[in-house]
Formats: sequence, C-alpha cells, structure tokens
Amino acid sequence: MAQDKSGYVPITDHSPQQGSGFGQPNPPGFVLPPPDYAGMPAGPGAPGGLPFPTPGAFGQPMYGQGAPGFPQAPFPHMAPYGQPQNQGPSQPYQYHPSEPMSDPYQSTDEPPAYDHDDIRISGFDDKAVRRAFIRKVFLVLTAQLVVTFSFVALFTFEKNIKTFVQQNVWTYYVSYAVFIIPLIAISCCGEFRRKHPWNLVALSILTLSMSYMTGMIASFYDTDTVVMAVGITVVVCFTVVIFSMQSKYDFTSCMGVLFVCVIVLFVFGILCIFIRNKILDIVYASLGALVFTCFLAVDTQLLLGNKKLSLSPEEYVFGALNLYLDIINIFLYILQIVGRSRN
Repeated sequence: MAQDKSGYVPITDHSPQQGSGFGQPNPPGFVLPPPDYAGMPAGPGAPGGLPFPTPGAFGQPMYGQGAPGFPQAPFPHMAPYGQPQNQGPSQPYQYHPSEPMSDPYQSTDEPPAYDHDDIRISGFDDKAVRRAFIRKVFLVLTAQLVVTFSFVALFTFEKNIKTFVQQNVWTYYVSYAVFIIPLIAISCCGEFRRKHPWNLVALSILTLSMSYMTGMIASFYDTDTVVMAVGITVVVCFTVVIFSMQSKYDFTSCMGVLFVCVIVLFVFGILCIFIRNKILDIVYASLGALVFTCFLAVDTQLLLGNKKLSLSPEEYVFGALNLYLDIINIFLYILQIVGRSRN
C-alpha cells in the first residue's frame, strides 16, 4: 500500500499559525475551494420561503452592510447614537492646556433680575403693617375716649342729668351688667373679636356702658375735682405712652408681677369696703393708679410689637380695649385721690 508522499511538507514547528484552527500550518498554496451552489437543488431556500443570498468572495452569504466593499443594504444605514445623520465621523477631542475646561453645570451668565415690589412679608416684621395696625388702634381708642369724656362732661356740667343719675342708682348696675357681657365676649372669644363688624358692635356697646358708669361716678364729685382729674390723667397717660415707645426696657416681661399686684389690689379693695377710712381710701386709690399705669406701659409695648410679647395685627379691637380700660381706670383712681384729698 505504498503511496506517493512527495507532495507533503514535513512538520517542523508545532506553534499555531494564522489560518489554522487546530494548531497546524496550512500547506503553501492551500486554499479552500469555494462551495458549489450551482449544483444545489432549487427548493424553498431560507426559512420563510426566501431564496438563499448570493455567495460572496469568501464563499459566505453576502448581506448588505452599507460600507465600502459591500453592496448597499436594503434598509438605510443608521448613524451611531449621538451623531447627526449625513455627517462624517466625529473627530476626537484635542485637549489644550491653555484652554479652560467648561463646566456644563455652571454658567457665567448673570441670574435674572426679579421685581420684589409686589412681595410683602406678613406679620409684624413688615413696618407698613405695624404702622397701619398702630394707627387703627389709636383711631379706635380716640373715638372711645371722646365718647366717654363727653358723657363725663355732660353728667358733670348738666345739672338735670346730674340730679337724675344721682337719684337713680339702679341704672349704674344695669350699665355694669351690659358692660360685662361684651367684655367677656371680646376678652375670651378670639374668633369673635376678629369677626368684622361684630367686634366693633361689641366694642361700641362696651364703650357706651362704660361711658355711662364713668359719667355717673364723676357726677358725685365737684366740677373742679373732675376737671383736675382729667388733666392729671391726660398728662400721666401721655407721658407713660411716650416713655414706653422710647424705652429699651421690656415691660412685657413683668406680666406675672402685675397679675400678683392686681390680686393684692382686689383684696385691698374688699378690705376698704368694710373699713371706711379716708387715708386707707387714698392709699388704695394710689396703689390702683400705679398698677394700671404699669398696665398701660405693658399694653403700649404689646401694641408696638418690638419686645418679647406682641399683639397680632388682627387684634386691633383687643388692643384698643386694653388701652381704653387702662386709661379709664387711671382716671377713676386719680379722681378718687383728688376727691378724697379735697374733702
């Protein structure tokens, strides 16, 4: 079984070379013959009934790739992601040290300008709101004091009215009952004193009843005593209000001390009912005038709102009521002091 082996080349190197899949070199001039598709029977072809594609240069089916050396694909060639169509390949970025790096998250553009004229700060931080609140409170307080001292002047200078109220003391108790109802409603019901116009209606009823009681009390004193008490009250109240506005001392932190003073004053007043003494009445009236003068200073600073405690801008009725009651009580105690001293 001798064979002619002259055409074979001996193996001298077992290292793998290109073109061999099993680690042996291909002989020189060895080329795989292309497959013969001509002799294949015509049949259904590829799956789906389509014919097999035409073989290429290396015997493999040729599919269109849309690049040089390949026929045009049946579908348009898509550009890579992020690269516009119908453009050449993007050039690589060349970095130059002299050129600053751009930050996509930072911009050298100036921020847009906004008009802040329409923006308003709510509460007491806005000076315009505070000034409007103080102006409203003092306007209401002025109207109350005008009505009250008009009653005082009428009951003091008009003899017929003075005689009538002195003979009908029961009207004092009726006015006191009318006074206490709106006082409780305004002081204890926060929603009620903020509800317009019912808060002003209750304040008006309270002012009229308090004016009648003040005028009736003033009718039992001489005209000179009443005029002197009014003058002293105006000077004291004006001085205290101006001092409270300009002082850096926080009177609102003394609310607890003033509450204790009110309790002492109440007990002292009950004692004066049973012990009728001129000196004791003067001491009681002096203590009452001093306590309500301190209350006037506290309520003024609550109105300004620049201390530890402050009133809300919606509480203008409550603020006017506090100042009004302080001034009326100061007047009544000063009237008692002057009247007891002159008698």
